[in-house]
Amino acid sequence: MSALVPEAFSAIVTGRDPEPYISGDDWLLRLPRLVEESLSEWDLTVDGEAMHGMAALVLPVRRHDGSKAVLKVTWPHADARFEHLALQHWGGDGAVRLLAANPGRWTMLLERLNGDRDLHEVPIDEACQVIGGLIRQLDHPALPQLSRLSTEVTRMAEQFGSGGPAIPRRFMEQARALMPDLVTDDVIDSRMVHTDLHYWNVLAADRQPWLAIDPKPLAADPAFAATPALWNRWEEAVAGGDLRRHLRRRLSIICECAGLDEERARAWSIVREVQMALWAVENDDAEGLTKAIAIIKAMQPE
Repeated sequence: MSALVPEAFSAIVTGRDPEPYISGDDWLLRLPRLVEESLSEWDLTVDGEAMHGMAALVLPVRRHDGSKAVLKVTWPHADARFEHLALQHWGGDGAVRLLAANPGRWTMLLERLNGDRDLHEVPIDEACQVIGGLIRQLDHPALPQLSRLSTEVTRMAEQFGSGGPAIPRRFMEQARALMPDLVTDDVIDSRMVHTDLHYWNVLAADRQPWLAIDPKPLAADPAFAATPALWNRWEEAVAGGDLRRHLRRRLSIICECAGLDEERARAWSIVREVQMALWAVENDDAEGLTKAIAIIKAMQPE
């Protein structure tokens, strides 16, 4: 493996299923060549230590004119298929600016943000205000290429029919009962939504205090975007002693700043957390299951 590819990142990707493009193992074998080809294509020089998330390698680089950027090389997966189109459409308005893209290689050249400063250390109320403001700023008409939330909901409804004893049946039934009203609304597939907008996916910048990264775009309802801010910074949520009050406050702040209907965002959070609970059961993740059920309980009507 190339020295540019951290062992920790290789460990994360190793063993991943094709989903449906290429297995993690096969992609890792190609990754050093993808990096070298991208550096050559855009005349880049590596300018720092490699970074990574769960599915992409990010290299700080210098362009031929000396300006700073980052090269992002993504393991091909469905959520990232149209990331470059979303970033291109936003044009740097609320999100990291796309400088160039090679969809065939799943590579992008992006403006360089402050990778050492995200919303994780910002006081939680302020962080939720930033996320709400970004949801509002990123609210654009959906691109026709994007996958649609209504299609995802159809798959969810099928999954929610059989959750097993680990997930209370009343929550499965509640999520299924909420879906018809959410789906029949005209907004369901109309907006381009960053579906993974949480504290680590917002970085400090020069031209705007905070910018979103890693959008996982979906043609959806903007109220669908609030949930990731509930399940992240979890230890802080639990430490307060009143989990329901803490999470409802987060949701209220986000919705107020984003201009969202709070009850609609609460309903989507229940639906999304039932899906998270199912994933946790499938992956034998007891901690994830406990968290999902706790959020579902916190989102219940008064």
